[in-house]
Amino acid sequence: MAESTIWWLLAGTAVGIELATGTFYLLMLAIGLAAAAVTAHAGATSTTQIVVAALVGAGAVMAWRAYKQTKPSSLPATANRDVNLDIGETVQVDAWNPDGTTTVKYRGAKWAVSMLPGDPLAIGPHRVVEVVGSRLIVQKL
Repeated sequence: MAESTIWWLLAGTAVGIELATGTFYLLMLAIGLAAAAVTAHAGATSTTQIVVAALVGAGAVMAWRAYKQTKPSSLPATANRDVNLDIGETVQVDAWNPDGTTTVKYRGAKWAVSMLPGDPLAIGPHRVVEVVGSRLIVQKL
């Protein structure tokens, strides 16, 4: 079996494992393995092929990591509107209990509500900023 075939099989295996596990970094390593296959097609020595695989794979991983660090981190699922459609909705608070909680009718049911830490308790319309279990965390509009 040709060396290039082995590199292509390794690259395909890495892509297959990535599809099964969702580890995007394996795709970056597969790029390095594919670069080694191309190097093998060009007739380079085994040592050169390994060095190319290591440098291209590591470079792709470092480039992806640098790219990911420039993007802001996503909100936790409890406060992310893409995950929980209750985030951003409005509820009406008529009164607060002495312990800083209340209940409101929202989507046809009674929900426990707490104010966002640091905000003063106030009656009126509030926006849902987070859902923790069955408790809505709200902020005054």
